[in-house]
Amino acid sequence: MSLIILVRHGKSLWNKENRFTGWTDISLSNEGIKEAETASKEILDHNISINAAYSSIFSRAYETGKIILQNSQNSKITIEKDWRLNEKHYGKLQGLNKSETSTKYGDDQVLKWRRSFKTKPPLLTEKDHALQLKNPLFKNIPNGNIPIGESLEDTVLRVNKFCKDSLYKSLNENKNILISAHGNSIRALIKILKKIPDKSIEKLEILTGKPIYFKYENSTFTEMEKFTR
Repeated sequence: MSLIILVRHGKSLWNKENRFTGWTDISLSNEGIKEAETASKEILDHNISINAAYSSIFSRAYETGKIILQNSQNSKITIEKDWRLNEKHYGKLQGLNKSETSTKYGDDQVLKWRRSFKTKPPLLTEKDHALQLKNPLFKNIPNGNIPIGESLEDTVLRVNKFCKDSLYKSLNENKNILISAHGNSIRALIKILKKIPDKSIEKLEILTGKPIYFKYENSTFTEMEKFTR
């Protein structure tokens, strides 16, 4: 049996400011650091040995994973960053205040941009995308894979490739795995693991800093409502 621990990063500075973050690299807030420490205590209390760890390329996810490993007696594990675990790309919405955006475009439209499976946000202009291509943080992302805006469907496609290339291999080696990522990439992972229908996934909310446990046994994934050995 293997265990997967999914954690949405602790609250970032832009979470506090109620901004669309997406592919912007924003640090954890003090509250986010405390959320990661609380998550690590839960994992420590369950005496879970972690054998492999993954995060997105963004500091808020990586730092959450690092805090969890350091404070749960798993500090020797190195986190592997994978761009396919990045948050959904919010296009031109990135940096905008969510409440102000709702006032301008309406609550229903903003809800579609945030939760719809197939709806993309307003896309980046060619100029803004060209600037993004020069970001050194994205230098190891294969050509053609830096988006101008994504739906959750797009996010699921790249997360599924991560599962096929990395996750399933580690699970079949009976490793316990920590994945520290983002609201939408965690939603994508849960959709894949539980085979949730497209429409139903729109209702799923992921809390910051709260571990979600999946058991992998006999090629089957089972979400654990409460961790038990």
